This record gives sequence, C-alpha cells and structure tokens, in this order.
Amino acid sequence: MRATSRQGARERSVLIGIDVGTTVLKVCAFDATSGALLAQTSQKLPVALLANGGREQSVQTLDRAFAASVNAVRERLGNRWSMVTGIGLAAQGGSSIIAERKSGKALTPMVLWNDARAHAHASLIEKRTTPEFWLEFTLREGIPHGLARLSWLREKRPGLFHDFNIHVGAGEWMFHRLTGVWRQDPGNAIQVGSYNAAAKRLDSAAFDVIDIELSFVARLREEHETARLLPAAAKRLRLTAGIPVAGPYIDQEAGYLSAAGVSPHPVHCSLGTAWVCNYARPDTDAVDSPMQLVLNSVVGKGQLVVLPLGTGNTSWDWALTTLIDPDLDKALENAEVLFRKSLVPPPGLVVVPHFAQRNPVHAEAYGAGAFFGISTGTTRADILRAIAAGMVFELTDALRRPVSKGLADSIVLGGGASKGDYFCRLIAAMFRGIPVRKQVEQDLAVARGAVYAFAPDIACAPTAAVRMPGEAACRSLREAAACFDQVTRRFNAL
Repeated sequence: MRATSRQGARERSVLIGIDVGTTVLKVCAFDATSGALLAQTSQKLPVALLANGGREQSVQTLDRAFAASVNAVRERLGNRWSMVTGIGLAAQGGSSIIAERKSGKALTPMVLWNDARAHAHASLIEKRTTPEFWLEFTLREGIPHGLARLSWLREKRPGLFHDFNIHVGAGEWMFHRLTGVWRQDPGNAIQVGSYNAAAKRLDSAAFDVIDIELSFVARLREEHETARLLPAAAKRLRLTAGIPVAGPYIDQEAGYLSAAGVSPHPVHCSLGTAWVCNYARPDTDAVDSPMQLVLNSVVGKGQLVVLPLGTGNTSWDWALTTLIDPDLDKALENAEVLFRKSLVPPPGLVVVPHFAQRNPVHAEAYGAGAFFGISTGTTRADILRAIAAGMVFELTDALRRPVSKGLADSIVLGGGASKGDYFCRLIAAMFRGIPVRKQVEQDLAVARGAVYAFAPDIACAPTAAVRMPGEAACRSLREAAACFDQVTRRFNAL
C-alpha cells in the first residue's frame, strides 16, 4: 500500500519552468510524468527607453512580476501546487545588474543586453586589443558588448566596484533570490567577457583589459547542477524548503533543450525579440558566423553554438505597425490575409532587415536597414513581404554552413514569429530536404527546456510538421533569395 502511495505521489508531481525574457516573464507548470502543460502565465516587463539607445528595467518590477506569475499559477493548480518537486530557471543573457554580494540587493537598474550606451567604450577596448585575441578567446569576431558595458558602468558608478558587490545578469539575480547561490551560465559569461570559449571556463584575460577583477562575477554553472530552495523563498512561494532549483540557463540553452529530443541533430530557431539559431557541434575553433556565441554543450560533449541574427521581432513589429496598422494585434491579423494571397515579394524588391543594428555609414546613428528595388508601383504589402523574406534569408544564410557540414538534420521553430504560418512556410521552402517542424507551445519552449535537469523527456516540447509551399512559390522564393544575396554582398562592401 505504501509503495502504491509513493508511486501515486510521483505521478502527480509538478515541475515549474521559469523564463525571464527581455520583455515578458513566463512561469509554467508541467506534469512531471506525462509532460502535460498544467498551467501557464506571463507578465509584461516594461523597458525604459532612454537617450542614446539606453534600455533599462527595474529589478523591483521584475520581482513583482515574478511574484504575480507564481501566484497565478498556484491558483490554477490548486492542491497540486503542494506537489511541486523541482524548479528550472532560464533567462535572457548579457544584461547587467550590480548587487550586494551578501544580501543580493540590486544597487542598479538592469541594463539590458541591447542597451547601446557603451559603444564608445567598445571602441576604446577594440583599440587596446587585436582581432586575433578575440577570435582565440571567444571564437567570434568583435568584443563582447557586455564587457564594454562593464567599463561604462564603472566610469558612471565607480563606487560600486569593490569586493562587497557583484555583477550579475537577470538569471543570476533571480537564482540567488531563490537559492542564495551566485552562479552564472556560460551564455551570460561570454557576453560580458568572462568566458573563454576555447577552454570552456572563466578567464580573466578580457577583464584584465578593463582592469576589473574576475571575482566581480559569479562562478560558472556546471552542467545541470541544482541548488536548494531557500526557506525564505519557499515561504514567499508557499512551497517546501529544499526543493531543487536548476539553472540558471541562458534562454537559448533552454530553448535548445526543448528541441533536443526531436532528432539526433536539431537546430532550434528562436524567432523572438531577436532571432537566434542554436545547434550542437563537435569541439572546433571554426567561426560559423562573426556573431556566434560558442558555449559548452548542454547535451554531452562538444559545443552549443548560439547564432544571433541581425534581425528579429523588433524589426517585424516595426514593419507591421508602420506598414499595416498601429494596433499590433490588428496588424498581425491583416498580415495573415496578405500572405495567403502571396508569400513572395515582387521580383527585384529587397529589404535588408537590420533595423535594430548600428548604422554602418553614420557612426552616431542607429539603424542599418536598407531598401532596394522600390518603384512607384511598390505597395506596403510588397514591402511587408520583402521584409519577411529578408528575415528568412538572413536565417537561411546563418545556417548555410552548419547545414552543409551535416550538423543539422531538422529545423525546429519556436518563439513569437513561429505563430505566423507564413514565416514557417517561408523557412520550410528554404530548407527543402530537411524536416521543418514548429513547436506547438511557441512561446513556452524556454520554460519547458528549463526543467531538463529533472526530466529530459518532459523538457522536449511537442511539435507539428510545417506545410511546404507549392513548387511555384518555392521557385520564386529561391529567385528572390539569389537577388537578396547579390544586394547584401554589395551592401556589405560599402
């Protein structure tokens, strides 16, 4: 009888996945046996847009949003909330908070990863180093922007930089709130310049350039280790103290974990605020993309490559609200109608969708988007289709090398833009011969992947096959892609 009772308890166990995104925080509850989604909620995270490209969030607002999300999930679970046996945490990486090391109290707002105010410091660091140094240290071109932000923060608030404080990101801060433990994921570490991608460890070489001690950041997370839920945190959450908490993961690690069971070598494409492709490869010093982040693999030996693109839903939201309707929800509905009429832009119309990147011609300006082939007959619908196609061509180009090297046997789409059937079909048309699937819970992949340490099978999100466009549309899209390649080569040569 006792054995049957324990088995019943296991079957009713619940796992909680947390996704601290750039603009939205999500909390999900999953059945630990079946993987069924039991409850989920989300809270908007307001971003303060400041002068000179500044982007900040209030840490107190983040804490309140987390409390509200947990309360909502607890109410929906009812008595099953007492059956929570594990919590997984993932968060956007590369942001900056200076906090008191002992108490965890935030001493600054969270300066987001896409804050642009440290560009001058990046130029100074660039002059003090060589491209070869960064290629050997991070296996990518260019300096980590988070390192420049640290230099900028120290110039702005020098009194905060001492042994009693610590620099952390969103995931580290939240993990400490739950467990009292400071540790960081390699994705966050590489973006602030403390991670040696070749050696897969923390390294002071880049911090020495800006004269900051490596001890100013947290130690590195080891594989899928857990820590115990603090009594104080358990009281706030109305849970049992000591429950294991896994993480923190960078959101792209957790996103990849949500697709790791789809095929032996999946590519997880996160079509969110920024579009990012994630895939595993053997250890190598290859540069698949100048923007790549190379981390220790989360599914065994080798590396996890995170490929951020120059585009994302920031660009797409601009296109929808500028060209279709200021009301984003209405614009999304109208876009579905437009793309049912045609998936492909008119011949010769090309848009380079780098609307949230630095201007390559005017150093003080923001925005590197470009339009080519517009005529007096071009409509807003034509431009919208060209922007969507440009975003997909950018993704295709980023994955050209890993696909050709046999590192991808499936493409798995998740994130907000995967709700648009037109994006899924455009991507499927560009990867003929490789199965393309989309995650059914498009916005919840990171929260689900965050529970991988407790149940790898549960962490794998359900998917559905993407319908391939007709041959005529595929042929037109290939022609449009060739035109896009010609234009971008000339654009990049400027």
